[in-house]
Amino acid sequence: MYRSLVGRGARTGACLAAAGAVLLTAGCSSDGDGGRDDRPVVGQQPKGDDPYWVNPDGKAARQVAVYRENGETANAELIKKIAEQPAGEWIGPDDPEAEAEGITEAAAKADRDAVLVLYNIPHRDCGQFSKGGAADGNAYRAWVDSVAKGIGDRRATVILEPDAVLHLVDNCTPQEFHEERYDLLKGAVERLKQQPGTKVYLDAGNAGWSNPDALYDPLKRAGVEQADGFAVNVSNFYPTDASKQFGKKLSEKFGGKHFVIDTSRNGNGPYTEGDPAENWCNPPGRALGEPPTTRTGDPLVDAYLWVKRPGESDGDCKGGPKAGDWWPEYALGLARNTK
Repeated sequence: MYRSLVGRGARTGACLAAAGAVLLTAGCSSDGDGGRDDRPVVGQQPKGDDPYWVNPDGKAARQVAVYRENGETANAELIKKIAEQPAGEWIGPDDPEAEAEGITEAAAKADRDAVLVLYNIPHRDCGQFSKGGAADGNAYRAWVDSVAKGIGDRRATVILEPDAVLHLVDNCTPQEFHEERYDLLKGAVERLKQQPGTKVYLDAGNAGWSNPDALYDPLKRAGVEQADGFAVNVSNFYPTDASKQFGKKLSEKFGGKHFVIDTSRNGNGPYTEGDPAENWCNPPGRALGEPPTTRTGDPLVDAYLWVKRPGESDGDCKGGPKAGDWWPEYALGLARNTK
């Protein structure tokens, strides 16, 4: 449901580590740019409010640079609303150790925490826009192990497998894969928690799920009690207040477990027109939500995060490109609609 994975491997790791906190360095900016030395367009947010790393070479930052070069100042300022905020880095399948190492090293140099999203579970997305994932259980275990090695002892907040539990509950994932998935998720939590600076939040769906009680046992079997908490509203659009209420119902069942909320695109709430089955996919008229922060005003909510990177397509629906591709027109709409 969320996005395809594009592994950039060792080159990404090296470039991010070199970029560190601020600079888009020569040879590490957008592909095919001839190695020019781009001016930095974003820095880091104040650490006291937002301890998470802003990627200075992200797609939004590149788009700002392009708009500036073309004299499109107004568009550059709109996209800067996205580029200047930290967003999740979705680890690809090809060289996860190098990618995780590069991201966390760059974050550490900026004295910030990396936000990583792991989305590679076998049989993911039930054959929809982001279908795929690791070839089998052993491949997934090896991939998670590589991510953990890449993180090392640096600080990272990991959002683990969007939709993986929810699709067990709604039977989107075939029954024959259920036991293996529980084992893989629990094993992933245990492996990642071996890293001393890593926090892990297991995805737990969104406020549109009508029966939170049905999630209790699946989340428990998937290892949420061993994790730091769970994540709600990942890549979705439900308002923050509704997400808090949903999260607190789940939290109570686990004795006050903490959680994080994806606020990346929930500024105008969910889309309610058109086909209800595809309201989640590139809905028009949406807006950016609260900026990432650990100052949520609620002791159970550890952070508002931008887990989904605003401006990346949900899939080839409503005129969008394939899942995970940058879509500047949609990004501009999100920014324009933000109050």
